[in-house]
Amino acid sequence: TIDLSNVANKASALYSISKRTMDIVSSLVGLILLSPLFLLVAILIKLDSKGPIIFKQIRIGKNSKPFYIYKFRSMKIDAPNLSTEEFINASDFTTKVGKFIRKTSIDELPQLVNILKGDMSIVGPRPVIEREVRLLEIRKECNVDSILPGITGLAQINGRDNIDDYEKVKYDFEYLSKRNLVLDIKIIINTVLKVAKSEGIK
Repeated sequence: TIDLSNVANKASALYSISKRTMDIVSSLVGLILLSPLFLLVAILIKLDSKGPIIFKQIRIGKNSKPFYIYKFRSMKIDAPNLSTEEFINASDFTTKVGKFIRKTSIDELPQLVNILKGDMSIVGPRPVIEREVRLLEIRKECNVDSILPGITGLAQINGRDNIDDYEKVKYDFEYLSKRNLVLDIKIIINTVLKVAKSEGIK
């Protein structure tokens, strides 16, 4: 008799190992290939406005544990610490260079370091800030916080900043239920297409 639970556990373990391997290899290759772009963006940020090149912010990760997420700074140093959805006039606080790197999602590239550190994965639910209590509670109820957050995910290719908390968790739970390497690759490809079109970005 085939022990289906044992087969499922082995498949899950194999997926976890394969996913982590893909994360490490992809982030290392990305950091090496994109190093000239990192340098250029760093110079432009410094020339454009006062403040650090890298923006660090506490986000909530796997099992509701906080970690520092890294991004290229796109906001002025006097910008309030809010989520994108909470800004009424985000453009007033965004730098000239910041508008471009946000529109092209270049500001997210330093998160490749988060992936190497094991804080994040390429694909997973987007990590949110501590003050987004409602979203965090819904995620916990659906067990979504049991997996590593990602640079991109199902919610990001289905509306990103233009969908509410419940819709985000619906997509995050769908990913949790169906996740596999084929789905991860599909999400990555769709993310590239969305970014190219600047869809769903405020």
